[in-house]
Amino acid sequence: MLPLEKLLARNLGCSRAEARALLAREGSDLPRAIAPADLPYTVPLGGRSITLRDSFHLMLHKPVGCVTALADRTHPTALRYLAQAPLMAELRPVGRLDLDTTGLLTWTTDGEWLHRLTHPRNAIPRSYHAGLARPFAPLPANLVLHDGHRPNVLDLRPARADEMHPGLHRPADALAFATITIGGGAYHEIRRIFAALGSHVVSLCRVSFGEWNLPTDLAPGGWREVAREVMEG
Repeated sequence: MLPLEKLLARNLGCSRAEARALLAREGSDLPRAIAPADLPYTVPLGGRSITLRDSFHLMLHKPVGCVTALADRTHPTALRYLAQAPLMAELRPVGRLDLDTTGLLTWTTDGEWLHRLTHPRNAIPRSYHAGLARPFAPLPANLVLHDGHRPNVLDLRPARADEMHPGLHRPADALAFATITIGGGAYHEIRRIFAALGSHVVSLCRVSFGEWNLPTDLAPGGWREVAREVMEG
């Protein structure tokens, strides 16, 4: 059983003492503890309904111009778009997207699950749509980047502009387009792959991560809850 005051504190972002005081004032008829199997569980408090959760997972359409870090002195963070999300203080990003990359960024409160999704040995596939300064050369059988890294490229092909996800920016210098899927992901790997193939990335959008796909109707800065079970299969 999970103590109600602890669940309230986590879901409201307050201290347990503040949660106890709230329950003393307005929650005398509520249960003192809730079984995990009953979550999410909605309680009436303070004239509103509060949905209590023990974990939460979501997908964010990360806009350009923000970083994945939880705090940054120079740039706005992607976390600011999640101010209204349940358990916001406990959410952590699954991997990272850099300042100029848009698209699918998943978040979870489950640290063990996050580790499994990001560990290199699991090589979770992730797909991107890219705007390029020029066409790229064919992918060699064993591509090796300048630092010796061998990217796990699962799929790479040229594409038309009208095949690109609406989340991909289309700057004037994007003269070619491509889709690419890699297993895992190293620092700036997509950009480095295209550079090794004689091109240059001018815009980049992650469109999928494992079984999750970025909805075409999810606006930049918007988020949606996702079920953990999607990635358990």
